[in-house]
Amino acid sequence: MIDHTLLKPDATRMNIEDLCREATEFRFATVCVNPTWVALAAGLLRGTSVGVCSVVGFPFGATTWDVKAYETRRAIFDGAREIDMVINVGALKSGDLRSVERDIAAVAVPCRECGVVSKVIIEAALLTDDEKVAACALAKAAGVDFVKTSTGFGPGGATVADVRLMRRVVGPEMGVKAAGGVHDLEGLKAMVVAGATRIGASAGVKIVQQAHAL
Repeated sequence: MIDHTLLKPDATRMNIEDLCREATEFRFATVCVNPTWVALAAGLLRGTSVGVCSVVGFPFGATTWDVKAYETRRAIFDGAREIDMVINVGALKSGDLRSVERDIAAVAVPCRECGVVSKVIIEAALLTDDEKVAACALAKAAGVDFVKTSTGFGPGGATVADVRLMRRVVGPEMGVKAAGGVHDLEGLKAMVVAGATRIGASAGVKIVQQAHAL
């Protein structure tokens, strides 16, 4: 249930190779990488059970919907099997829900056409509870597979309260991904109890090692 994540801007080819090796060894769900590394990761992971997840509109969500649509299709072409897109946070906070709806659809539609898992990052730390509810409702209406708490680059990461709220809004059918600030096994357990079905973490190896030590 862990997306083994490396989204730092200074990540090198060797770092990505290590990430993929660890993901295979510890049987993570995916590696989550920036678009520039998708093709490399897909090649390294071919023939394994580990998928490749690409971020889109990352980390601010401030690119236009058509750019996100292209970025999604290119990532899929390069081998991504999951897409984590960042919504237009500014549009949401401005009350422009139609723009947010179009923004999400720009990614959800090509993902659905290609059989690729779609996740919508709402950057919860920047939102009021009402805005979190609105973002999750729009994602659910668009038919995406997951809502996700955070980019890990915002003012805060996943919280138990946010995961619980998001789960309540989307119901049992959709996935909820907690990301940002999940550093150990106890943190993972807390998020799962709150309703998370996927964890995004750069500390995945540490978490699995802690689980094996029990």
